[in-house]
Amino acid sequence: MTGADLREAADEMTRVLLPHRDRDWSVPAGSLSWSCWTTAAHVAHDLLAYAGQVTGRPDDSYLPYDLRVSPDASPTQVLTVVRACAGLLAAAVDAAPPEVRAWHWGPCDPAGFAAMGVAETLLHTHDITLGFGVPWQPSQRLSALVLRRLFPDAPPGAAPEVLLWMTGRGELPGRDPLYTSPSPRDA
Repeated sequence: MTGADLREAADEMTRVLLPHRDRDWSVPAGSLSWSCWTTAAHVAHDLLAYAGQVTGRPDDSYLPYDLRVSPDASPTQVLTVVRACAGLLAAAVDAAPPEVRAWHWGPCDPAGFAAMGVAETLLHTHDITLGFGVPWQPSQRLSALVLRRLFPDAPPGAAPEVLLWMTGRGELPGRDPLYTSPSPRDA
């Protein structure tokens, strides 16, 4: 996966959520305990953290810094922060040689960080759309790329549905849920 995939995921998040900028973003994001606003800020946080890992290349932990989105930031501003952080991760991934490794609960290459960034963006966009009652599914192409990289043993099926099922966000015909309540989804 590449920086272009990260930019595509962030563009899709903005395209889907920006029309809802005047809604109440304090409502829960789907079944998460976080609000829609907090969930969007979380995406930005993770994208920036991944960018730091790729460029800093620590081998044993996350770098000791954090993103703080101003609590007064509007939904439009939070989505702009997400796009900025996606751009930083995209630049870091595209600039790093493929043999580079950085820590994410073990060694991870730049393409792995790109896949995690795309997954965070798609899955939490889905959570937020659920919170707003807006029907939306992640793209087939990006979902397939995430599954191939992060879930190589995923069952066959339409990639968006399989990705949602693999992360406890949906059902897959003929398959039991992977997670029972409470789901490890506020992450």
